[in-house]
Order: sequence, then structure tokens, then C-alpha cells
Amino acid sequence: MNADAASPAERLDTTCCIVGGGPAGMVLGLLLARAGIDVVVLEKHADFLRDFRGDTIHPSTLQLMDELGLLDELLKLPHNKVQKVSVEIGGEDVAFADFSFLPKRHAFIALMPQWDFLDFLAEKARAYANFKLVMQANVVDLIRDRHRIAGVRALTPDGMIDVNAALTVGCDGRRSTVRAKAGLPVEDVGAPIDVLWMRISRKPGDPETGGHLNAGSFIAVLDRGDYFQIAYVIAKEGADRIKAAGLPAFRQKLAAALPFLAGRVDELQTWDDVKLLSVKIDRLRTWYRTGLLCIGDAAHAMSPVGGVGINLAIQDAVAAANILWKPLKDGTLTTFDLAKVQHRRTLPTRVTQRLQVLAQNRFAQPVLRSTAPLQVPWALRLLGRTPLLQRIPARIVGVGIRPEHVQSPAGPAA
Repeated sequence: MNADAASPAERLDTTCCIVGGGPAGMVLGLLLARAGIDVVVLEKHADFLRDFRGDTIHPSTLQLMDELGLLDELLKLPHNKVQKVSVEIGGEDVAFADFSFLPKRHAFIALMPQWDFLDFLAEKARAYANFKLVMQANVVDLIRDRHRIAGVRALTPDGMIDVNAALTVGCDGRRSTVRAKAGLPVEDVGAPIDVLWMRISRKPGDPETGGHLNAGSFIAVLDRGDYFQIAYVIAKEGADRIKAAGLPAFRQKLAAALPFLAGRVDELQTWDDVKLLSVKIDRLRTWYRTGLLCIGDAAHAMSPVGGVGINLAIQDAVAAANILWKPLKDGTLTTFDLAKVQHRRTLPTRVTQRLQVLAQNRFAQPVLRSTAPLQVPWALRLLGRTPLLQRIPARIVGVGIRPEHVQSPAGPAA
């Protein structure tokens, strides 16, 4: 769209327009507003209430909240703590990751509804007069001024709005409108699995968060207090076959894989209670155009393996704020500044995706294809018996590759 296209119902002028109010978008908005940058965040939904979003807040994010002076207040919200993770393989429990060696205030994963986390970030960002969050703003196109992306056009309940900005940041997920409209080339890394998400009630005495693997089944169970959030891993494009076999057959498979839930699988009354996540692993070759940057899932869609997608997206946001706040404030932003963000975050993205691909191809796929009872591999048995080794997966999952720390300044709140 050209800058002189038909006039919208409203025009907003800002320094940075962030498309998408997920973890990456809200963290970036908060950090830039805190640094004195005018920010508009556009979120297409009316609220943050969506089931089966990633609800894990990792140690690196807890540390970020601590650096911002917000950790104690955040942890007043309802949450569960996971300090150690085990995996049940063929009926045998194997210790997998131990976060207790990390600094005490960040030595766990917090399981918290993502909508609570996003509401919390929005509340803190609104304390700054230069922050504006627009809900129900569905971005439909980019505004172009010659060779520069100059903002976005969005559809709202009150009509179209144009948001003109020195920088537009796409944080709108794996189906990013921003990256599609910008024509940014995507490299498909490949994912041989999909995931069925569901919730089933939890009772006292039930197992805690962990993985459950046996012949033909790979299931992650997350303790959400009064219910379990369950990720049932299936072969790519296998959902139609499962649905064709019928919901009773699926409930039987779930009960056989998780016997402690056998009396509760009837809580899945229709297929509407089972949500399909089509897993993608991809990344942009170039994350930017003049006036535009993509981060988080918009730049690199992650597998749910390890639950690290949110962690990586938030780290992107911190790096972007560290690199871009000063040129944004000075009005000196160049494409080279945007390239710095991609350069900074390329290594952790590629390494993490590579580890996810290895886990999928060498672990998840063989488990799903197996018909014989599983035996614990010697490497995992060694890991389970060696607490020191359990720090390795804990650091990869909890802290990540090249963790970021807040370097952008703190301006006064309104």
C-alpha cells in the first residue's frame, strides 16, 4: 500500500509500532516505553484469553522480571513452580532436568496462564504515558513510503486505522501477516510431529509435571493446579486418522497411556475439547526491511519441544530493545541497526532449532513408531543417575543459548 492510499478513520503517529501483543510484543513494548520511546502495540483479539498458549515462564524470563524490579509482584499471581523435571519411559521414572543450581530467585519454571502474564505486562507498560495498547486491531497491510515500511493499516471495530511509525516490529506469530506482507523469505526447517492439546481435571496424589513415553505414545503432562494441560504428540498430519477412528478410541488410547487418568478421560466430550497444534519449525533468512523488523515466532517458528519458544521470543525482545532504543530515541535508526538484532539472535535461534529437530527425529519419531515396550536408553539412564549432568538440559531449556539482560534505560513512569 502506498502512503497516499484512501484515508482511514483514524491516524496514529508513533516512533515504534509493534504488531502482536504476545510475550515478545508486550516485553518489547514495555522496555521501549520504559526507555522513553513512543510505542503503539496492536493486538488483534479483544483480550489475551486463549487456551493452550505456552504457559511456561522460564528462569531467564524470571531473571528479566527481577532486573526490572517486577519479579516479586509477578509471583503474587497464581502459579505453580517446577524445579525438577522427570520423564517416565516404559514405566520407569528418569530424572531429566534440575533447575535448583540456578540463582535461587530464578531456580524454577513458573507455570502461569499466559493471559495473566500478558495482562501483568500490559499493566506495567500502561504506567508510561508514551505507551498505547490497541486491542481488536487486526493488521491487514503495511504502509510503504517508497522503499521504506512506514507503518501498518489495521481494521478495528471503529473502522480502519493507520499507524505511522519510524519502525514497525512484527511480533504476530508463526502466521505473521507482517512477514507475509513484507515478502520476507522463509526457510522451512521441517517438523515431523503435530500436537493435540487438551485439559483434564487433576486430583490430589496425581503425578507432577513430566513426560510419559511408551510404545507408540509420547505425552507431556503439565500440572496447572486443578487441571492438567496435556500435550499428546502425534505423527505429522495424523489428526484426521485419529478423528476418523472416533473419540471413544482416542479416550481409550489416552487412558492406556496415562492410567491415573483412566476415570477422567470422559471429560473429553467432543473433538472441540481437543485442539490441534500444527507444529512448524521455520526461520526467516532476513528478519528485516527498511523500517521493519520481525522477532519471536514471526522470525522463527519453534517446535513445542522443550517449551522454549516463548523463552526465545522474549530474549529477542530484550536484544531488540537493547540495540534499538538509542537510535529510535535519537531518530538515527538505520537498516544496519535492524541487522544487528538478527546477527545477535541468529546463533541461539539456529542452535535451539537444531536441538529441537534432533529431539524430534531421533527421539519423538522412534517412540511414536515403536510397537515394543520402551527401554530407557543408556544415555538417559546416565543422565538420571547424575545430578550434575541434569544441569545441562536445565540450562538449555531454562536459560537458553546467549541469554539477554536489560541494558535499555529506565525513564520515569507517568
